[in-house]
Amino acid sequence: MTWISTYQTEHFPGVKALWSEAFPNDAPWNAAATSIAEKLRFQPDLMLVALEDNHVIGSVMAGYEGHRGWISRIAVLKSHRNRGVGRELLVEAEHRLAALGCIKVNLQVVESNSQTVQFYENSGYKIEPRISMSKLLSL
Repeated sequence: MTWISTYQTEHFPGVKALWSEAFPNDAPWNAAATSIAEKLRFQPDLMLVALEDNHVIGSVMAGYEGHRGWISRIAVLKSHRNRGVGRELLVEAEHRLAALGCIKVNLQVVESNSQTVQFYENSGYKIEPRISMSKLLSL
């Protein structure tokens, strides 16, 4: 049985392993130790894990800054994909964002990741014509 829960420190090894599998070529600033520590400082209730027999099989980070919500770092173990786990994580994150007053959720997907784009389109998300920009403030 799978259930969605708010992240707890004992979930760290499972999330780290999940992210290593899901994001093998990730930038150093997205490392689990860095990202999770920062997430827990702000809106820790929006860091969620999917658990099966107390093992982490999926995770998602969400955020709300008072204007828009964001979904990021959604991942499901390869061995558990296509079972609805990602959708459950997304729906729970959306419910928690809505409870905070969020009316619009944004997310970013690498353009070449057509499988993930399809997942979000099937979940009701639309592609918006935008230019994504970023700036590293420190490493």
